[in-house]
Amino acid sequence: MFKKKFLKTKCKVTFELPQGIEGAETVYLVGDFNNWDEHATPMEKKKGRFTVTLDLEPNREYQYRYLVNGQWHNDWEADKYVQNPFSGDNSVVTTYVPGQ
Repeated sequence: MFKKKFLKTKCKVTFELPQGIEGAETVYLVGDFNNWDEHATPMEKKKGRFTVTLDLEPNREYQYRYLVNGQWHNDWEADKYVQNPFSGDNSVVTTYVPGQ
């Protein structure tokens, strides 16, 4: 799950761990934006929910997944999904500026 805020030169995207993933202790957001580095983008627990905000370039698509307690999870509210080379899907967030 995520929320987008479009600014002049970037898109601020706040990612939130989806509901239904129980027992989360350590959560990382992993994707194109951090070269799939499994420890580059830890998510912080605030008000009982894991979140992180990233500044992403506009008019692009970014693949990502959540790494929760060492296990991969998708975001079932992503903009779309693409197949990955490991017999699964990656979530995709788009940063296309509305009206362009």
